[in-house]
Amino acid sequence: MATAYKPISCSFYDELEARATTGQPCTLTYCTEPDTPPSTYHGIIQDLYIHDKVEYLRLQDGFELRLDNLLAVDDKELRNYC
Repeated sequence: MATAYKPISCSFYDELEARATTGQPCTLTYCTEPDTPPSTYHGIIQDLYIHDKVEYLRLQDGFELRLDNLLAVDDKELRNYC
């Protein structure tokens, strides 16, 4: 069973939207499993969407990530946003 979704801050969501709008390549840092080291993935955000009340991003190459697994985009860390 998936864990309950925890929405990210609106300010950080705005950072993601800006990158999607401009087509700016970015590096995502994320963690999908507790107590595991973070992973990184590089690409261009194609879409931000909601499915079953959970927010996701999709990159141009098809990579998808649940937004509450995201730790940082480039030099912007989610924990620095409220």
